[in-house]
Amino acid sequence: MEFLLIICLSVLFFAMPRKKLPVYNLMLTFLFLAVSSFYAVKTLFLSQPYAYLMPFHFWGNDILLTMDKLSAFFILVINITTLVSSIYSIQYMSMYHTKSRPELVLHYFSFFTLYWSMIVLTMLQNTIAFLVVWEIMSLSSFLLVMFEAEKSATQKAGINYFIQMHFAALFLLIGIIVLHYFTDSWSWSALQQYFANYSNVGLFLVFFAGFGFKAGFVPFHTWLPHAHPAAPSHVSALMSGVMIKLGIYGILRVVFALQNDLMLIGLLVLFVSLISGITGVGVAIVQHNLKRLLAYHSIENIGIIGIGIGVGIIGLATQNQALAMLGFAGGILHVLNHSLFKSLLFFSAGSVYHKTHTMNIDSMGGLIKRMPVTAFIFLIASLSICGLPPFNGFISEFLIYNGFVNGIIQADVIVKLVMLFALLGLAAIGGLAIFCFTKA
Repeated sequence: MEFLLIICLSVLFFAMPRKKLPVYNLMLTFLFLAVSSFYAVKTLFLSQPYAYLMPFHFWGNDILLTMDKLSAFFILVINITTLVSSIYSIQYMSMYHTKSRPELVLHYFSFFTLYWSMIVLTMLQNTIAFLVVWEIMSLSSFLLVMFEAEKSATQKAGINYFIQMHFAALFLLIGIIVLHYFTDSWSWSALQQYFANYSNVGLFLVFFAGFGFKAGFVPFHTWLPHAHPAAPSHVSALMSGVMIKLGIYGILRVVFALQNDLMLIGLLVLFVSLISGITGVGVAIVQHNLKRLLAYHSIENIGIIGIGIGVGIIGLATQNQALAMLGFAGGILHVLNHSLFKSLLFFSAGSVYHKTHTMNIDSMGGLIKRMPVTAFIFLIASLSICGLPPFNGFISEFLIYNGFVNGIIQADVIVKLVMLFALLGLAAIGGLAIFCFTKA
């Protein structure tokens, strides 16, 4: 009930004076954050899951919000980045003083809508309600990307994003319809029933495509390098830091319901993730626009997260608990770590743009003298994204590397070769990331 009340308060954005919009956005964000974090902490650390039956029905079905440890973890990650983004936006948005009040109202309303939709998505059990809120998330983020719609590049980025997100929704709709046809259920819990009786590969690939568009896996990534640079920096931080992780959340939900075909699925996820990581960092190296460079590094890090998930699935397939634990732990921890250092990088990029009004890396020489604090923050975040010790990016990647070593030592010949190949791939990604950030 608390969630519904706070969401309803968002309509007051349309009655707020222009100067109070950033503060009201921060207040609503903090209220929603406090409530969701309270239940998330209870669920994650006190093993007291949250459940709430919505006071209305959808197509004759109950709408149940439940919070388990996975959703609680993602909620806390979303909350951290959203709170900092809200605070950052107060000063950052001051440079848009020529924007009209309706434009600013729509921006802040969309920002809060994106926030609550991400939280609610992690708790929804009804698949159709999930798809509706997924569309709300996509539409609100589209409006945020289009904030500077007077620019032709922004218009192209927004339209590209809008079209590709509806391809994602189409794949999800197909998967949901197939799931309902074979199980007569509109609940995500029906995945286990379906996977226990039918081949897992086909339906998994449909959902992987749908969620993969949002996450930014190659070849579903082409919207990302355009949308992130077009959006204001606090929005870029939110989209890259947490919104694309909703794709990872969806993939994990499907993965944890799998019953068979685990080896094939694990190899597919690992292969796509390696391609994503190498492609992302490889293309990032040749970028001259700082935000576009960071956007390609989002694709790289989604690849790293996917590598961990792929290793975890292979661990389940081979009944190697240590391999599964290290893979999943590394991938899921990298969700948190990436949200922290990537949001810092986008905040730093926004501060540079606020000062210089350019994103061209070649024009940024000598900024360390003019903006020492920003330069220091950017350096710390850069060391983290490169996976160098003792920074947080190293910790999650170290877990994945341990998974590779475990697989090489304990598994059969085929898995040994796969783990060795993946280890070399992740090492190449890390080396290229270091090379790239020596330029940035």
